[in-house]
Amino acid sequence: MSVVELKIILDDIEPEVTRTLQVPLDIRLDRLHLTVQAAMGWTNSHLYAFIVGGASWGLPDPNFGGEDLPANKTTLCGVVEDTGTKALDYIYDFGDGWEHTLKIGKITEPVPGELYPRLTDVVGTCPPEDVGGMPGYYAFVEAIDDPDHPDHDDLTEWYGESFDPSQPETDSLKLEVLKLAKRWKPKKPRK
Repeated sequence: MSVVELKIILDDIEPEVTRTLQVPLDIRLDRLHLTVQAAMGWTNSHLYAFIVGGASWGLPDPNFGGEDLPANKTTLCGVVEDTGTKALDYIYDFGDGWEHTLKIGKITEPVPGELYPRLTDVVGTCPPEDVGGMPGYYAFVEAIDDPDHPDHDDLTEWYGESFDPSQPETDSLKLEVLKLAKRWKPKKPRK
């Protein structure tokens, strides 16, 4: 098994929101989706798609149609080999339209004793789910930051805790990725 470094960038947002992961190169795209969800702090409550060129992989929606190839039958390695890409687009929540760029970095051998995927770097706090996309997010941050804002109390109650866009819950995010690594840890062969 080879390991690839991925830098995830939540596109067009300030302050910057990025994550750096190490994942098995042969990870299925449905598992990569769950890993991105855990690393970013999303809740896996919406549809998603990985896009390279004109092809997309996700969960085909029987009510919506679409041309998505099945993410559970495609690996990151397969996409890279088939397309030669150095980056994938990842869209989460088609309503809010959160667009991410996944930059493919260095490919290495795994470190003995380490579990993968691994979250190695966290910058910025991911926007809350269902905040209304980019415009809703900026309105949310403005209202949360200003106790005199007319929506401050309602949005504070809606979110349920304090929100600082520059102070992510790094330990919590790393733990969620580690839980996936433990669940997907290869089984030792029986003797």
